[in-house]
Amino acid sequence: MAVALARPLISVHDEKAGRTGSVPLPAVFKAPIRPDIVNFVHHTISRNKRQPYAVNVQAGHQTSAESWGTGRAVARIPRVRGGGTHRSGQGAFGNMCRGGRMFAPTKTYRKWHTSTNVNQKRYAICSAIAASGVPALVMSKGHIINETPEFPLVVTDKVQEYEKTKQAIMFLKRLKIWTDVDKVYNSQRNRAGVGKMRNRRRVQRRGPLIIYDQDQGLSRAFRNIPGVETLSVHRLNVLKLAPGGHVGRFIIWTESAFKTLDKIYGTWRKESETKKGYNLPMSKMSNTDLGRLLKSEEIQKVIRAPNKKVERSRIKYNPLKNIRAMSKLNPYAIVLKRAAILKNRSINAAKSKGQEVRGSNAQIPVYL
Repeated sequence: MAVALARPLISVHDEKAGRTGSVPLPAVFKAPIRPDIVNFVHHTISRNKRQPYAVNVQAGHQTSAESWGTGRAVARIPRVRGGGTHRSGQGAFGNMCRGGRMFAPTKTYRKWHTSTNVNQKRYAICSAIAASGVPALVMSKGHIINETPEFPLVVTDKVQEYEKTKQAIMFLKRLKIWTDVDKVYNSQRNRAGVGKMRNRRRVQRRGPLIIYDQDQGLSRAFRNIPGVETLSVHRLNVLKLAPGGHVGRFIIWTESAFKTLDKIYGTWRKESETKKGYNLPMSKMSNTDLGRLLKSEEIQKVIRAPNKKVERSRIKYNPLKNIRAMSKLNPYAIVLKRAAILKNRSINAAKSKGQEVRGSNAQIPVYL
């Protein structure tokens, strides 16, 4: 949660949407929100769910074929032996051949799983929790929280004792959360693609996530409601806090789970009680409004005045082609040019009259 949106106290709601008290906001909700770290950690962790696959080792090589060699005006690809059938003489084995193997056949001993830095995973979880407390990010994720009484939403520990789905549905409707579950019902549809034939036929959107401290029947009560998921506060997971690697999941906290966050992740002044030597990540900037910072009196007072003088670059002319550039280097060049022009005019005039001019073949060069 951004520091500007943070509130010191959060109300606790009972199962009838009434307020029963308040709890202080844990420090983890003020942690920096880093969508890039969340997306990276989600991608690396989700890779560990993959199952090895590969083509048959003998695929494309279950035939007798040998190259004909050179000198027969055909490619040197291995060809099927024999005769009397269309198959004989056809190319084999190569990835460009019909019935041949694929290029670089897949192997089961590929590196399927990856390890993720522990500090990065903790940073991602802290960012996902902080983003879940910003209503704008939750609404941009697609959750419907217009009628939610307060955000982040904290409920009493009596919810942890629910054992029947009827109780869970009544609880969601009284706290105006059922509209988000209705969105899940309306989104149920057939999957596009081959997955329909691979035991994952239906798809649906994600609903709210309920985080508890002790499971006294809660998971059994909510497990049959589409889109609603339950998670222990001691086993927080980026895959559920930020599905798809996108921050902003709608989370419902029980009171005991909400109070436990400071013990698990600590604060900036106090270390975590469960993670040895761990403190919350620090923000690079306490105020991210850069334009307002630059226009503040403290910064404007020490910076220099803007330099509004524009110095344009000048073109450097060739003195042999430009008389003005030559005159700056040699002022007598103008006199020489004028004398050369007059001399050439007199020579040309004498030639036009048919007079023979002595030394007329060598005219004086004139610099332009």
